[in-house]
Amino acid sequence: MLSRTELLYTLALQCVPNLGDTSAKKLLHHVGSAEGVFKENKKTLLKIDGIGAFKLKDLSEKGLLDAAAEELRFMEAHGIAFSYFKDKTYPEKLRHCPDGPILFFHSGNIDLQNKRILSIVGTRNITTYGTTFCKKLIEELAPLNPVIISGFAYGVDITAHKAAMDHGLQTVGCLAHGFNQIYPKQHKKYITKVEENGGFITEFWSSDSFDRSNFLKRNRIIAGMSEATIVIESAEKGGSLVTADIANSYNREVFAVPGRATDLQSQGCNDLIKSQQAHLLTSAADVIYMMGWELQRKTPKPQQTKLFVELTDEEKVVYKYLKNAKKDQLDSIALKCDIPTFKAATILLNMEMKGVIRPLPGKLFQLI
Repeated sequence: MLSRTELLYTLALQCVPNLGDTSAKKLLHHVGSAEGVFKENKKTLLKIDGIGAFKLKDLSEKGLLDAAAEELRFMEAHGIAFSYFKDKTYPEKLRHCPDGPILFFHSGNIDLQNKRILSIVGTRNITTYGTTFCKKLIEELAPLNPVIISGFAYGVDITAHKAAMDHGLQTVGCLAHGFNQIYPKQHKKYITKVEENGGFITEFWSSDSFDRSNFLKRNRIIAGMSEATIVIESAEKGGSLVTADIANSYNREVFAVPGRATDLQSQGCNDLIKSQQAHLLTSAADVIYMMGWELQRKTPKPQQTKLFVELTDEEKVVYKYLKNAKKDQLDSIALKCDIPTFKAATILLNMEMKGVIRPLPGKLFQLI
């Protein structure tokens, strides 16, 4: 646990312009403490790989500690807790994200230790189809007691939070602003219940301006905390697609709910599935299987269809490789079979449709 002095310097480090969490972690690992970073000779800091003069140019700004002291007073006055990236209470999945925040604030009764954690995101303009699917999905997942994380916004977010609470599940709202406000204001009525069944987290200060870019920045926390990200509905462009992209960059599983080709709020999901950036999600069983959360009750009988199905020449190459490799990831399969990645993705999808291969957790593929 950080001392009050070290917390003060950590807050100051957090608000150094142009530094960022990745570089701040490098400094902390090298020097050992935030206070030490501020007191270390800049020439020494410049020797650290990836740390340039531009990132350190504001490190000596006197106003940093004053701003940190003001925020610390706000925290103490409102009983706001915090998690430091080296603490045991810091979310384990997020700890392994290089750009995860060095420090974030939280309220409520959040317990993420040894929990299955899912983020559920999507459009603010949720349809009846999306609402029904979201509620049904969480109802089916409830026996596994997952923690449901979302952004506490309109649409899919608040639907997921409410459904989680309806089934006695812990839910966490990741905010894009400080604890001095709540957005949207219409959701104030849910604050107490959410804190009783989980709580809120944010990396933003009470002095931070309410900016649209904050929503995109906080998406990395939603994706980073979770074992998998589920996109319920999304238009062709939207913040939830950013979250899905970040989750993929962290090598986490991503699921998307398909919709009709003509449905505007399904275009984003359909594109994720079509481009192999997300698993097609039709029910909780898909999540349970892909995440390996439940062992199959029966050992499936060996399927012989692969012996008789007609394969193209390229599919035969992939089949032969997987027969020897047992299982592998898309990029590796493409490399070993000398096939462009985009083409390999289509080949694997076709082979899956023919019942020759199956996808596995970790974005692996194996023969059936």
